[in-house]
Amino acid sequence: MAIETTDSKFKEDVLDSDLPVLVDFWAPWCGPCRMLGPIIDRIGEKMDGKVKVFKLNVDDNPTVSTQYGITGIPTVLIFKNGQIDREFVGVQPEQVYLNALAA
Repeated sequence: MAIETTDSKFKEDVLDSDLPVLVDFWAPWCGPCRMLGPIIDRIGEKMDGKVKVFKLNVDDNPTVSTQYGITGIPTVLIFKNGQIDREFVGVQPEQVYLNALAA
């Protein structure tokens, strides 16, 4: 299951994590984001303890969204050691995210 993060918790939740982190940038009004939601939740369940999985609502958290240049959603960023490792825009198959996390 994905956990909500915010502008104020992003550094602690994502950048300071010892584990790889997947962040789903989304908004409730975005149809493709709603399609991606269950995939992100499954990844959180499958990778529990190996990876952290967060969702960030871009409408409620404009600071982080702007900082990372998020202009289209859904956007998924994978962070390793506080740095962006991979970026995906649009809905991808679950295995694409799993492969990126395992790399």
